[in-house]
Formats: sequence, structure tokens, C-alpha cells
Amino acid sequence: MMTLGFVSAILAEQSLDDVLAFAADEGFDCVELMCWPAGKAERKFAGVTHVDVTKFTRAQADAIRGLCDSYGIGISGLGYYPNPLDPDPQVAQVAVGHIKKVIKAASLLGLAQVNTFVGRDWTKSVDDNWPRFLKTWRPLIAYAEDHGVRIGIENCPMFFTQVEWPGGKNLFTSPAIWRRAFSDIPSDSFGLNYDPSHFILQQMDPLLPLNEFESKLFHLHAKDVKIRRDRLNDVGIFANPLEWHQPRIPGYGDLDWAKFMAALMETSYRGPVCIEVEDDTFGRTLEDREWALRAARNILMPFF
Repeated sequence: MMTLGFVSAILAEQSLDDVLAFAADEGFDCVELMCWPAGKAERKFAGVTHVDVTKFTRAQADAIRGLCDSYGIGISGLGYYPNPLDPDPQVAQVAVGHIKKVIKAASLLGLAQVNTFVGRDWTKSVDDNWPRFLKTWRPLIAYAEDHGVRIGIENCPMFFTQVEWPGGKNLFTSPAIWRRAFSDIPSDSFGLNYDPSHFILQQMDPLLPLNEFESKLFHLHAKDVKIRRDRLNDVGIFANPLEWHQPRIPGYGDLDWAKFMAALMETSYRGPVCIEVEDDTFGRTLEDREWALRAARNILMPFF
């Protein structure tokens, strides 16, 4: 049975206790908990630490499990979304090292799921990134296997503004790339944290990958996007995407959620579907962001 949850990044200023209490009060089943290193965020929606894995112990894991049990809320997975292929070796090394800490923490928590990006040197082509991708991710996936943890890679292009031009900061954007990656790193611990909104952004059909990659669907993000045709007609598709698209919550963008959920139900996937809020139209205060989560829940709840 699929479960409905949300990504904790949108409640950045709340404690883990507060996040779980909100989830319980609002009828959610689970939460994807963010595990960024404590400190300044490197970008919007990053830098959120609801589980500090830096020196994570079994006692901390027991305490978190007890807190979740007290609220009746599950953890869909641990999330950390850096760029492990950053052209700056020091930045990449920090990302890889922290991913390992997240994997170890998930194992201590008795969780099977960690979600992240594979990263990319955005100044290079896919082919030019590939050798470094394999060198970085083969040992990371082996490490996850050793800890009984699966890695779900989100399919976000991470190309929104001039800062990510021209290639974006995450390789895992399309079925053609997924096939190549899963062929080169064949592992039951290597799969997808699938977000259909990123296919809408790329002018692709978000339903088409579901059947082919059903065995690789480890986790799902529920986010929507609005393609602003007026802006697209003005600046063109080669302009930076933030100039012509707008992140929305489910039901407020261009994705047909009834069709998507129907197609998803035809697959074997029965895992978590976690609402990800990056929609500023509801406002930016904590109250506004909580309202956005409730509105998205009301759209999706009938499917559960």
C-alpha cells in the first residue's frame, strides 16, 4: 500500500519533534528527513538538518525511532542532495563523505532508503562526466550494499539559472541516461527517487518511464510545475528555465495527477509518495508553507 508523506526541507526552522507532530496532526503517513551538514545552506531548500548524521550513534537512532513511534509517523528515507561530481575536488569530497554518513545513519535507523543526486560537472557533456561518475558511484553503491541501504537518485536536472548553465548539476535526467547508468552499475541498491515534475520541465511524458523502470522506483516526490507559455514564447526554450517555469504543489501545475497516480498503480510500486514544496505562491512564512502542505495533501489524499 502506498503511503503519503512530505519532504521535511520545507519546515527548515522546525525541530524533528515539531515536524513529526505536524505530520501526525495533518494525517500524513511518513516524512523524508533532511540530513544536510549543519551550517549555512549552499542553495535554496538545502542546508536543512532534521537528522544530524555527523557523529550518529545507535543511541541517537533509538531515540529517533522512539520519537517516530510516539507520533505514529514513518521515515520514508533520509535525504541529502549535494553535487558529488562538483568540479571542485574539495566540494565533491565533502559531498561523498557525507553521503556515506547518511547511508550509515540509515542503517542504524533500520531504514532501507537514502535519496540524493549523482551530481555533475555542469561545464562538461554527459560522456565527459561518465568516467568520473563511475569512479565516484561504484564504490558508493557498494558501500550502500554493505549497509543494506538503497540509493534513490532524484531525476532533477538542477539547471534553473545561469549558475548551472549549460548542463545542470545532476546527470540523472532522462531514461537514456538511467539505462546506461543501471547497466554500468548493476545493483539492486541503485535506483530512482522519481519526481514527475522534472519531466514536465523537460517537455517529456512523466508516465512513460513508470513501467520500464518500475523495479528501480525506490521513492517518489510529488511536485508539480507550471510552464509559463507567455514567458516561453518571449524568451524561448534555450533561456534559463527559471525564466519560463514555476514550481507548484501537486494539483496547481500542468501535471494530471489522476492519470499519473492511475499509471503508478499499474506498476508494482507501493512505496512512499512525498510532497515536496518549492511553491512560493503560497507565501514564505512557516504558516504559509504549512498551508501549502495541507493544500497538496488535500489534492493527493483521495488517491490513497
